[in-house]
Amino acid sequence: MEDTAQRPDRRPDRRPGLSLGRVLGFPVYLNASVLLLAVLVTVVYGEFVRTQLDVPPPVRYAVGLGFVVCLLGSVLLHELGHALTARRYGIGVRGITLEMLGGYTEMDRDAPTPRVDLLVSLAGPAVSLLLGLVAVVVTVLLPDRTLIDQLAFQLAVANLLVAAFNALPGLPLDGGRALRAAVWAMTRDRHVGTEAAGWVGRLVAAVTALVVVMLTVTGLLSPFGLIFMLLVSFTLWQGAGQSIRVARIGRRFPLVDLAALARPIFAVPSGTSLAEAERRGAEASGSGPAGVADRGMPAVGVVDAAGRLVALVDRTAAAAVPEPRRPWVAVDTVARGVDGLPRIPVGLDGEQVVRTVQERPGAQYLVTRDDEVIGVLQVADLAQLLEPSRKMNP
Repeated sequence: MEDTAQRPDRRPDRRPGLSLGRVLGFPVYLNASVLLLAVLVTVVYGEFVRTQLDVPPPVRYAVGLGFVVCLLGSVLLHELGHALTARRYGIGVRGITLEMLGGYTEMDRDAPTPRVDLLVSLAGPAVSLLLGLVAVVVTVLLPDRTLIDQLAFQLAVANLLVAAFNALPGLPLDGGRALRAAVWAMTRDRHVGTEAAGWVGRLVAAVTALVVVMLTVTGLLSPFGLIFMLLVSFTLWQGAGQSIRVARIGRRFPLVDLAALARPIFAVPSGTSLAEAERRGAEASGSGPAGVADRGMPAVGVVDAAGRLVALVDRTAAAAVPEPRRPWVAVDTVARGVDGLPRIPVGLDGEQVVRTVQERPGAQYLVTRDDEVIGVLQVADLAQLLEPSRKMNP
């Protein structure tokens, strides 16, 4: 399965993996899950070679490993189709990652128009289709029942199946991105297109799971094939759900107003006890003495003798201090220096704020206007605004 990711669609749990260098200027990474795929395919394909050709076991598994290399090369060429097309239209590419179920290309921004989104989406399947057709021609020209003939045949089947499967109209597949582009063009709303393609993607995942179970029951699919395809279906379902979530978050981007969302800073001198800081903060905000971790409280800043802001109290660290100890714990011990905190200009729009948070993950951000700190953005407050139905930790 192939999945092309764009910020802010990129799933936060993904890690690039082992660097393989650069291809045509694009960083290429290998996910550790590929090792499992390599072992499985080497063994399975090696056994297939045994049924077709009379060769010793070392040769069988060497052919199986060669097939793995060819598959990864095919996936890389598929991803390069996306990456080169994106670069052609001015979209930066952060890297290409190869993983067990295919690969993904990470772009630094969304396509600017439905047309560009459509072209980038279809470039990958077009490359796979071309590779498959070339492999078919090679298979026809080569003598039957030879190693290279069998390898060409398997590559033809693999690439044609990848091209066909990726053309299915549901996110996170390439066909789903094409469907998103079409709905986007009709409705002039990218988020509507993303959510529609996400729901179709869930339908594709469910139908795929149903079909593979039926094929297994009728004996047309092996147990190994069943497990693999169910894993593909599960991954599709998760990716589609993530797309739906991203669309719903995107609709709320216009609600992000940093000037209103940023908490004012209530400053206390260095050395002030945590309990006293909580009491003063509660009085200043007009709320009860519920502690600095409460959502209605301002951010507590620590200032030096000259009145300069030097640190901010970490709400999680402060909440972890037992209440009886708070009169004896200085705010400095649960504070973080402001020099290490990322800054966000107050004029950024919702999408820019989310992108900044994704690029520099943290719990707190200094909101600035002309280099002056005017407040603190708590990432939990931003998350609650964008996803009010989800329970957020303070």
